[in-house]
Amino acid sequence: MSTTPDRPGPSAPGPALVAVPTFNERDNLEHTVEAARRSCPEIDILVVDDNSPDGTGELADALAAGDDRVHVLHRPEKRGLGAAYLAAFDWAAERGYRTVVEMDADGSHDPADLPRLLAALGDAEVAIGSRYIPGGRVRNWPLHRLALSRGAGMYTRLMLGLDVQDVTAGYRAYRLDALDKLDLGTVTSVGYCFQIDLTWRAVKAGFTITEVPITFTERRAGASKMNRSITVEALRNVTRWGLVHRSRQLRNAFRRGRIEA
Repeated sequence: MSTTPDRPGPSAPGPALVAVPTFNERDNLEHTVEAARRSCPEIDILVVDDNSPDGTGELADALAAGDDRVHVLHRPEKRGLGAAYLAAFDWAAERGYRTVVEMDADGSHDPADLPRLLAALGDAEVAIGSRYIPGGRVRNWPLHRLALSRGAGMYTRLMLGLDVQDVTAGYRAYRLDALDKLDLGTVTSVGYCFQIDLTWRAVKAGFTITEVPITFTERRAGASKMNRSITVEALRNVTRWGLVHRSRQLRNAFRRGRIEA
């Protein structure tokens, strides 16, 4: 793992697609799409809508009708963040994209950070927009939400032995050829645990993961999708993965000890 240098490296492989999952984000989507297009006119955007009852999907269609770089993938029902991104990865691969960026629709991820995130892929397979490295910060979060995020990150790093400071971050970019090596067909994580899952897989695959400092701002409008079931899923999965990881480390250490004896 590394942090990005002050001077941007080579450009990310192109063409690039920004995937924006939505469920009831009508009040935020237009601003997010327009800001992303201004920040990076050369990128394409895919809105992945889970049949939002507030009309987000219809708004996405209208935005796509006015901009040939905006696309929409309609899904019949709400299936979770992980499934939305997996669908976006498949969509991108089928159309020859080489880079995919994950971005929230709610305004918490600043599109102005897109160029730095993409540039960081010049020397890495994964670039993470990090709140918790020098230069990164969080705006307008209540103390309990910040404590939950920090605590989840600390627990995950402890259990899995990760050297990634913002392991739960949702603003990130991947090289698509790298994603092909992560056996995504076996991913079952539904909520924000999906980000931990892919980070863990990337580390085990030996990928270079670069963290780029960003400012994360609480959503512009609407309700957060974070709930108890999402938190429980992450805790359960990280604990299970961590116990397997630590058990394997102990077995390997025991075997080495027997050989040396």
